[in-house]
Amino acid sequence: MARRFAALVRHGDYHQRIGAPSALQPFALTDRGRQQARDGVASLRQMATSLGATIHTGIDSSRMLRAWATADIIRSALGGDFDITCHDALAERSVGALANLRIDEINQIIDADPRFDPLPENWKSDSHFCLPFQGAESLMQSGERVARHLIDRMENLPARDTLKVFVGHGASFRHAAHHLGVLAFDDIAALSMYHARPVVLEYCADGTWLHVAGDWKIRAKAEPVLD
Repeated sequence: MARRFAALVRHGDYHQRIGAPSALQPFALTDRGRQQARDGVASLRQMATSLGATIHTGIDSSRMLRAWATADIIRSALGGDFDITCHDALAERSVGALANLRIDEINQIIDADPRFDPLPENWKSDSHFCLPFQGAESLMQSGERVARHLIDRMENLPARDTLKVFVGHGASFRHAAHHLGVLAFDDIAALSMYHARPVVLEYCADGTWLHVAGDWKIRAKAEPVLD
């Protein structure tokens, strides 16, 4: 029976607007982020070798520049006939109409709108909270979206031991891992992902998922919640 592996790769460090939920920020990788992407290729190759799998030539990426640029560095370093396809489904949690505003700006908009109560202090990290604006979703909803994409793409892999690369965002990947039964709910907030360092999940023949390679990052208590 062929084995199927999904390598989840969080994008590299990028020029993030400080204080803004980062889902749709359109900015490029930093020099550090580009180096992180280059360094991550060696891990991908090592993991594929240890699992006895061939790296699939199709890399799936979020449409955000930071994710695509990370995927493009990986594609170039792997050589051969690798290509990238971008998917809305791999995006980070959307804040909808409030995209790219700072948290203080979002609070001002909420305060000025008589329809809404003040936001809870932990709204950005609350897995179930959804901003009351068009196009917004909760972290759990973003994870469900990513999980559906992973299942759909993995089911269509060729009948050989294959590792497929997905480049996206930390929070939606972690929430997807919870939906797939890989992370307990309490672990979503306790863990993060290293930039451009793959976490590999196996999609088993019975439809279950296992974490088989790569380390989650243990989140420090004072560490800000980013994507």
